[in-house]
Amino acid sequence: MQFKDIIFWSYDILLLIGGLIGFFKSGSKASLITSAVAAALLILTRLPGVFQPSFGRGLANVIMAALIVIFAWRLTKTKKFMPNGLMMILTVVVLFLLNFGKTW
Repeated sequence: MQFKDIIFWSYDILLLIGGLIGFFKSGSKASLITSAVAAALLILTRLPGVFQPSFGRGLANVIMAALIVIFAWRLTKTKKFMPNGLMMILTVVVLFLLNFGKTW
């Protein structure tokens, strides 16, 4: 397994866990639905045979860019760094690593 795959799958799991925590802690169905849909779409972009590799990478980039916007919007709305600020920074880092990081 490549470094990029480990980063991607770790991010995907954290996204799902974050949605579950948001649901159980504050009853936020929006967090649960958003994280589940985003994680499912990201999983589809990485599965072989579902999309052409270049289209899958581009779609994953668009999904993560949309997540950055959502996290930034929620951060400005709540003025609380956790969890939206952390997830926004994490998404930026993962997006950068997947597109510009070394293949280790």
